[in-house]
Amino acid sequence: MVEDSGVDALLRQWTSERSDDAELREANQIKDQWLAEAPSVQPGIPVQRGRGGSRSLVAIETADPRYVEAMRKRAPGVPDELLAAAASWWQLVGDVTEAEQWWDAGISPLDQRALDYRAAGLTPADLGRRLGPMTVLQHLRRGSAAAWCVARLQRQRRDGVA
Repeated sequence: MVEDSGVDALLRQWTSERSDDAELREANQIKDQWLAEAPSVQPGIPVQRGRGGSRSLVAIETADPRYVEAMRKRAPGVPDELLAAAASWWQLVGDVTEAEQWWDAGISPLDQRALDYRAAGLTPADLGRRLGPMTVLQHLRRGSAAAWCVARLQRQRRDGVA
């Protein structure tokens, strides 16, 4: 897995939250009882009224299995629940190929900050470009704003440096 202290901290937190203590066991017992009493309805999205009436639902699926499998290859040993949660966000931005480009550029599959980087205008190819003595990825990991990196890259392109 890509070295990233933020992702490691998230995994440690996730693991510690699921440790076996008395309070957690009690909370899980209450949750299980509540879920057993709840009606079993698949989650869904209301259908447009013209097509299926106002009461019908279109079933939604959990994370795309292709994303989960691709993430499992890059982050072995991570619990399936965490992979599925991360994959559900990645599949919103594009296909598996684009996600893999981000991962190959140095962003962990579990690092959701890449979605912010993408929204700011960065591409996976930009992460390896140099801004002064450091790469864009190094700047981002040290806390620089993605918008600042985009502006610097645009200035380099305009000045003919990059």
